[in-house]
Amino acid sequence: MTRPRALLRPTTAPLPPASRLARLARIPRVWLWVALVALLVVAQTLLVVLTLRYEEARAQERTEDVAVSAMGEIRRHTQLLLQGLQGLLQRADAPQAWARNAEALLRGQREIARIERRDASLRIVEAVDSPFREPLFAHWPRAEMDQETENACSAARRLVSPVFSRSQFVPMAGGLGAEVVDVCVPMQEAGRLVGFTVASLLLPQLLDEIRGTELGRRHELSFVEGDGTRLARSGVVRGAGVFVAERLVDLPGAALQVRADAAERRPSLIPNLAIALVLGLSIGLFGLVLLLLRDGRRRARAEGLLAEALAFRKAMEDSLLTGLRARDREGRIVYANPAFCAMVGHSSDDLQRAEQPLYWPPEQAGEYRRRQAERLGPGADKEPPQEGYETVFMRKSGERFPVMIYEAPLVDGTGKHTGWMSAVLDLSAQRRAEDLSRQQQERLQATARLASVGEMASLLSHELNQPLSAIASYATGSLNLMAEPAERADPELLPMLRHALERIAEQADRAGRVIKSVHDFVRRRHQAHEVLAADLLIESVMPLVRLQARKIGARVELDVVQPVPRIKVDRTMVEQVLLNLARNGIQAMEADTPLAERVLTLRVRLVAGAQGGQWVRFSVIDAGPGIPADVAQRLFTPFFTTKAEGMGLGLSLCRTVIEQHGGAMDFENLPPRLGAAGTSGRADGAAARPGGTEFRFTLPLLAPRATPG
Repeated sequence: MTRPRALLRPTTAPLPPASRLARLARIPRVWLWVALVALLVVAQTLLVVLTLRYEEARAQERTEDVAVSAMGEIRRHTQLLLQGLQGLLQRADAPQAWARNAEALLRGQREIARIERRDASLRIVEAVDSPFREPLFAHWPRAEMDQETENACSAARRLVSPVFSRSQFVPMAGGLGAEVVDVCVPMQEAGRLVGFTVASLLLPQLLDEIRGTELGRRHELSFVEGDGTRLARSGVVRGAGVFVAERLVDLPGAALQVRADAAERRPSLIPNLAIALVLGLSIGLFGLVLLLLRDGRRRARAEGLLAEALAFRKAMEDSLLTGLRARDREGRIVYANPAFCAMVGHSSDDLQRAEQPLYWPPEQAGEYRRRQAERLGPGADKEPPQEGYETVFMRKSGERFPVMIYEAPLVDGTGKHTGWMSAVLDLSAQRRAEDLSRQQQERLQATARLASVGEMASLLSHELNQPLSAIASYATGSLNLMAEPAERADPELLPMLRHALERIAEQADRAGRVIKSVHDFVRRRHQAHEVLAADLLIESVMPLVRLQARKIGARVELDVVQPVPRIKVDRTMVEQVLLNLARNGIQAMEADTPLAERVLTLRVRLVAGAQGGQWVRFSVIDAGPGIPADVAQRLFTPFFTTKAEGMGLGLSLCRTVIEQHGGAMDFENLPPRLGAAGTSGRADGAAARPGGTEFRFTLPLLAPRATPG
């Protein structure tokens, strides 16, 4: 909670107007000259500061002008690009003609790196790369950089107009790369869409084309994202980061933010110091004359100004929402503002007349009295102001409520410590909001945990049915054996009964273990992160995973790297992620996967991060039919599900949990595998089957502690 420091500075107690006037009459005239000298110093300083600010404003205006001009140039270049592409469509009467026209356009506008002609299904029919540089996608396949282009073409199809895509980084040879924006122009014949023309625009080259004018001579031009990340830059000079201007260039379907960064730094004091001194001295001398003339009238106006200051301070204190109270050295209240009176429900007169504060709860009055004696005792005024403490007050109605109190010494005009000034904040609304948030969080966690157990109720009933049926069968057989007459009893009756009872005990123990595994999984909930080995997470969920796998006849295989890596996680939440992914994998194999191929693999590996460091990757691999492309695009969208009874929150919550741990989650459809041979046993009866799906997520590897040498 931020401390209201302005309210807690040592406060000067107000003096009566007569006393204040007497003090003013005793002020020596030397202090007036001191004030005049100080005024001259302040005036000169202000003049220098104003001059510097004027120069800074002019530099900022120049930067703003450069940014506006750059924005206009970018719009002009993009308009020429669109005109060239539209003219390319009109002149493309044959494929050879289209290629020639496209090459001519590339030679005329060097910011274009590639032009593609695509059919209505967005397949590339023909492509021409710029002759001034290596092919754009020579190092990285075009198919893997096509997502933003497809989004732009989809928008162009709807709008029947050119649409720009979002920028994306294209890796190139030598570890370099470039930020590229694609523009998609729909092609129509007789009002029918026949294809698209896609042009890849290099952002650095576009800035270089702009710099060819007078824009970038003394400024650095760059494209930036909303968070300040620089995408591309241009300019011989480097910006100093002092005078910066940004403009948003609206393009159809996208927007680019251009930044102009001036190379010049803040103005120096040297060029303007002489003028500032002269002006300051002139104004100071003029002010000195005026002050001497007005000195006689200042004393007459002192009483009026004092009254206005007192009225203003009282109005300011009365308008505050924070409660203020002033106490003397004995702890009696001498002042309380309206906000404090409304907080406790007592008037200011009642609070000042009371021997003991009326807002103290009776059951805590003794403790409060002891704390007040310590806080107001001798030597307390020499201690620094406290950072604030929390306590409980009582309203006039008897309601208890929490408050935060900040205190500072209260001194009079002579510097004498006369008491304490307190700022009091009512924490009732904050506590209610915190309690409500905590309750909602606990209910959400409990609901998510119990939802998984509820989905496994059918598995438990199926798993418990077998031992319970065995118990019932053995018990019935035992009763039948015991019901035979003694003369016809089998000599081996007792061993048979013992065998039956042993089987009953084994099956009852099996059922108990099943119930205990679910009971332990539901009850365990640690709010803090803990350090543990990765295989412990898998072992914790294996009983529940095997329950569901046994229901469909699937096998569960473990593949854990050795030595087992250690991680620091919220154990219960990550176990929930593993359980959700394993359950989804088992359900994916239930319908179309042959019984012999139903294998669920849980794998743990160490992988290197893209920017250094090591990560622990968990993989859940099934042998199901894979995920269709239309479902894959919305797989992690909240409330999207393909199950009739599902809510669509499982994978979305899983990704949220992993991202809160600093990791990432994705999935991949595995390549097809060769299926089983036909009933004839011939190898040519084999057929390709889907390879299944691999869901994987990463968690940061806990660095091993250094062993002492």
